[in-house]
Order: sequence, then structure tokens, then C-alpha cells
Amino acid sequence: MQVDLEMDATSVTGLPRFQQAAAQERKLRRLAYGLGGLAGLGWVLAFFVGLFAPQSLWVPLLLNVSAALLVLLAGLQAAWSVTRWRARAMNPTASQPTAAEEGTAADGWYERLLEGLSQRSRHLLGQIGTPALWLGGWALLVLFSIERAWNLALPATAMGQSASIGAALALSLAFALLVMERHLAREPATQWPEAPALAQLTRVAIMTLVIGALCLLFASENRLWPVRVAVLSAILPLLVAIELLLRAILSAFSPRREQLEPTLLARSFVADMLRWPPQPWFVLQHELHNRFGIDLRQIWAFSYMRRALLPVLALVMVSGWLLTGVHEVALQGRGIYERFGKPVQVFGPGLHTGLPWPLGRVLSVENGVVHELATSVGDKSVAVPSDSAEGPAPLTANRLWDASHVNDKSQVIASSRGAQQSLQIVNMDVRFVYRIGLSDQAALAATYNNADVPTLIRSTASRILVHDFASRTLDGLLGDDRAGLADEIGHAVQSDLNKLDSGVEILATVVEAIHPPAGAANAYHNVQAAQIGAQALIARERGAAAQASNQAQLQASTARDQATANAREIKAAAQTADLKFTAEQKAFASAGQAFVLEQYLSQLSQGLSKARLLLLDHRLGGSHQAPTIDLRTFTLPADPTPSRTTAQPGATH
Repeated sequence: MQVDLEMDATSVTGLPRFQQAAAQERKLRRLAYGLGGLAGLGWVLAFFVGLFAPQSLWVPLLLNVSAALLVLLAGLQAAWSVTRWRARAMNPTASQPTAAEEGTAADGWYERLLEGLSQRSRHLLGQIGTPALWLGGWALLVLFSIERAWNLALPATAMGQSASIGAALALSLAFALLVMERHLAREPATQWPEAPALAQLTRVAIMTLVIGALCLLFASENRLWPVRVAVLSAILPLLVAIELLLRAILSAFSPRREQLEPTLLARSFVADMLRWPPQPWFVLQHELHNRFGIDLRQIWAFSYMRRALLPVLALVMVSGWLLTGVHEVALQGRGIYERFGKPVQVFGPGLHTGLPWPLGRVLSVENGVVHELATSVGDKSVAVPSDSAEGPAPLTANRLWDASHVNDKSQVIASSRGAQQSLQIVNMDVRFVYRIGLSDQAALAATYNNADVPTLIRSTASRILVHDFASRTLDGLLGDDRAGLADEIGHAVQSDLNKLDSGVEILATVVEAIHPPAGAANAYHNVQAAQIGAQALIARERGAAAQASNQAQLQASTARDQATANAREIKAAAQTADLKFTAEQKAFASAGQAFVLEQYLSQLSQGLSKARLLLLDHRLGGSHQAPTIDLRTFTLPADPTPSRTTAQPGATH
């Protein structure tokens, strides 16, 4: 029963839980500090292990153990706040006078703003409650730890000597927590009401430590289950952390009063079910009765359900057994119905009824499903990765015979060397496309006459190939018609399967490749390389000869064209000179000296067209003195006052 300091007149000094509050507070504080240090140490170790070995088992183990310890730490923190309230109620202290009571008000607006924000923050924190914030923070930290540790793709690894040491430490810590749990479980409810809830949270940490120790002890390279169990051990702390987080969120909407005794928020329904023998319905009934006042034992409906449970359960079991006589056959399948072990009918796709199991059963048979089978298969223990549709071609698509392929089958064939008979080995890839016959008789034959249909087809095909290829040679096989050879092999295999009443129908036979063994590839490639090299050398020499011939023809054509052009130019120049001479001769004969003077003046004007001339009259300077022209050139000294510049021409006599 909660104590209200305002409404109750009874003194709290007489209550045992208030008398033990101070000692309980000190004990919880020491336990919280110790568990917090251990959880932090686990976090640090997990961080460094994750840096150097991210795929190690230590990472989820350390993080899960730290999460379980943080769950217990959250409970200790919540109980610590309750015991601290009781200790303060036992020894109340005088309230400190505020600034308004002392008469010292804030001077500036900035101080008043800070004071207002501080008061609002304290009021909001008082409404929500620091225990709820602490509990929510611890729960979120637990969820974050589990999220970092959740990795179901971890491989199985051998731990070595460190696993034994870690298991010993985990069991030692679990034993210490077990002693603590037993001590808390023996505490009377009147002296410490929160002790049972803390004992339940302690069991969560103990179970996580024990599971981690077992995983370390059984961890090896050949066992994968210890790794999976170590990762899945986080489920229990995860459920408890989610419940604590919900309780913290919902407690923020509950009214709080400082004078009312608080209750422990870190109570867990999940942790309360960790008891032996498990009583989940009793726990649920007790929780409903304490929380909401609902007593399920007083409800008539639940009493009736308890009395009618066995008859209803028997009726459900009988109905389920009768429903085993209803069979569903898929669209791509058929079903052979056996009544008391004898086949009586072949069911098509759809729903069918018969006797329930084990009186009647239906065996599944394929209905038109087409398969492809190679006569030889490789090692199935090696996983073949799937190839991307947009990537490069897979290695299985390589048809070159310079290496052995997965589906190649070696076959001995006849060979002739001169007058001697011998044997040769040839590799072939023959594939069969088959299905189970569509008739009911074929379905019955494929089900009851064959233990393994692919093995039957492969063995029959191998026998047919040995018999057929024994009389063939390599040259005949390489030059033979592939389609005709495939039809011949397919008819032979189908004939043998029909004789065995196998119910298998060969739809097509495909001869993918027939070639000599891969060991002969190098010699064959050398022959091909020599032939290609000879052909390339011949082509190269022919190209060089053609290039030299074309170059000579080009040079001869250029010289001939150049000579022809020069002759034409000389002849044209001679003809031009002859015509000019004839014209001048006729002109001189007609004009005489005038033509000569005209030619003289013409040549003179042509020569003096670009000359600088100075014409002087001989009458200048009088009749007895000729004119004088100074043609000398010189440079005048620099004038300090350059007002004007005078140019003096040269003088000539």
C-alpha cells in the first residue's frame, strides 16, 4: 500500500521498508555501479573484438551479456529512486529559500529568461519523472546493443582455450548473480517490496550468462548451432527491454505527486514467467487481479472453458485427423491414391477425398514437367554459383575442348592407323530431355518400377553409347550428322526404357559436343597455329610484293607525266617566241624606225615603271651654269627646344 505524506496521518518511521530505506539505497548504489562497470567492460571488449574479428562469436556474446546486465541495471536504478524517496521521507530536509523569498530578483531580461526556462524544465521533469527517463534510456541502450549483436550469418569457428576461460568467467558471474537473486527472493515484502521484481530481472541476466557459457563450451568448426543460439539468446533481454520501454512511455502520462510514495516502474511480466514450474496463466491472472481488480476465477465463461477444454481438444484432434483424408494436388502434378497400401486411382490436379492417414495416402507424381539430363555429371559436392543474366557467359557455356568439362563423358572408339587396328578415346556431351508419361499407366510405372529415374536414364544411355560408338571412328564422328546421330541414340534409349516399363518419355536427344580428349588439345592447337602462321606469312609476302609493284608503277607514271609536261611547256615557249619574232619582223618591215623607237620606249617605260625619277630642264641656272643638286645625307644635332625640324636633301653636281 502506497503512503501519502499529505493525506496519511500515520508516521512512516514505524514502517519496516522506510526503516531499511537508507541501507537498501547504499546496497543498490553499489550493485548499480558494479553492474554498470561490467556492462561497459563488455561493450569495450566487443568493440575491439569487432575491429579485428567481426565474424567472431565473442561479439554477440559480449553484447548480449552486456544487454542483460543493462536490463538488471535499469531495475536497480528504478528501485534506487524508490528507496531514495523513502530515505528522504524518513529524514526530511528544510527546503531552500528561493530568490523571490530572499528578495533578490533577477536584474536583466536575460537572467529572467534563463530562470523561466529553468523553472519550466524542472516542472516538466517533475511531471514526467526522472525514473521514467532513466528507465527509457536504459531500455533504448539495451535495444541498441542487441541490434549491434544480431547477426544470424555468423560462421562456425573454433574458439580454443579462450572459450573455456570465457565460459568459466560467465559461470562465475552467473553464480554471483544467483546468490544475489536468492538473497533478493528471501527478502520479506514488508521490508523490501521491490526485491521480488529485482530477483526476476536477475534471472534474465543469469539465463543469458548460462546460455553464453554453454555456447562457448560447445563451439567448434563443425557445429553451427552454438553460434545461432548465442545470437538468439538476445531474445529474452529484448522482450524485457521492450516491456520496460513501454512502461516508461506510459508512466509519463500518469499523474505524479511528490508526497505520494512511488512504485517500481521496472516490473516485467516476461521476467515474472521465469519460474519453475512455468505458470504463465497464473502470472497473467495475478497481474490482472493486482492491476485491474479482475478475478478470472469468478468469471463463468472461463470456468466453462476450463471444463470444456478436454472435449473440445478431443473434437479438434479428431477433426484434424479426418481432414488428413482431403488431398490437394498441384496443377503441375498428379497423385497416386493408395488405399491400405494398394494403388487404386490416379488423381488429377485439384481437391480429392479419401481415407485419412494412415489408411489412405497420396503419392505425388509429376504431370508434364520436362527435365534435362546429361550422361555424365561432375562433383555435386562443389557448389556452383549462379551466373548473372547480364554478366559474362558461364564456364559451362564454354564449348572449347582444350579443358575438361563437367558434363563430358569419355568413350572408347575404334581407330585405324595404316594397316593396324587400334583404339581412341573421345569426349562427348550428350543430353536427354525427358518427362514422365502423361498416361495413368506411365505414372504408375514411373512410381513403382523405378527407384531413381535419372539414374535409370543415365545407365541406359551409357550402355547404348558404348554399344553404338564401339564401331565408329573419330573421323566419322567428327564429320557425321549430329541430328541423325542424336535421333538414333534417342530411339535406342527410348526402346530400352519401354522394355523396362519405366514410364519415361524421351522428348529430345541433343549432342552438344563430340571432340578428342582435352590432352590432345595442345597438339591440335599447334597444328592449327602452324597452318595459320603459314597462311599469314604467305598473305604478308603477297601484300609486300603488291605494295612494291604499285610503288614502282606510281614512280614510273609520275616521271612520265613530268617529262610530258616539261616537253609541252618547252614546245609552247618555242612556239610563242617564234610567233613573237615573226610579228616583230613584219612590224619592222611595215613601220621601220618608228617600230624600233616604240619598242625602245616601251621597254624603257617598263623598266622605269618602279624607279624614282627627277626631271630637270637644261635651261635652269642660265646659259652658262648648269643646275646643282645636293644628294648628300647627314643627321642634324639634337635641338633642346624642338619647335620644328628641317630636312636637308643631298647635293649632287
